[in-house]
Amino acid sequence: MENAPVDSMAWRVKACSACHGDQGRASPEGYFPRLAGKPADYLFRQMLNFRDGRRSHTQMAYLLAPLTDDYLREMAEHFARREVPYPAPLRSQAAPAVLAQGQALVMHGDAARGLPACVACHGAVMTGALPAVPGLLGLSRDYLNSQLGAWRTGARHAQAPDCMAAIARKLSVQEVGAVSAWLAAQPVPQGGKPLAQLPGPAPMACAGMQAEHAAHQEGK
Repeated sequence: MENAPVDSMAWRVKACSACHGDQGRASPEGYFPRLAGKPADYLFRQMLNFRDGRRSHTQMAYLLAPLTDDYLREMAEHFARREVPYPAPLRSQAAPAVLAQGQALVMHGDAARGLPACVACHGAVMTGALPAVPGLLGLSRDYLNSQLGAWRTGARHAQAPDCMAAIARKLSVQEVGAVSAWLAAQPVPQGGKPLAQLPGPAPMACAGMQAEHAAHQEGK
């Protein structure tokens, strides 16, 4: 990044490192999420959501407001190509019972409440899947907790059908904390690379599982 040619995309996105870390790698103790290696369609979709008001963050909305769809797509593809190591997770301070509850929800969900397991959409090792499903590992507890909470309260939105909003509303505040604590404590396997595709169908309709161009048309 330091030696990136002037006017290259790597040079243009240097400002992103102020929050997202060098090369978009982030860190386990920070609030801001990792960008490096995430599916390009997912990154593109989230930038659209910030720009178009479905996600609320003053600085992100300001930075992205003047940028075209094509430019956002270039940015997304740049970060998706980045391959940088994940740091080790921080040791969790949560009680064992809390971590066990979080693990159970992530791995198995709760069929009685119509709550699918996180692994059903984010992959068995939770590194996400192409074209647009993000990994859940390598993120801080604070970030995970805040995003699940935002979906739960309606502060965060996605294109319809918004499956994450439907899922988060079924979780209690305690369960959100348990899921966040367990996920944040897990190491990232296989370099965090997303799966080429999920092995089976999604448990519920979700715009986030679709290619970005279809979802963008829905969101217009």
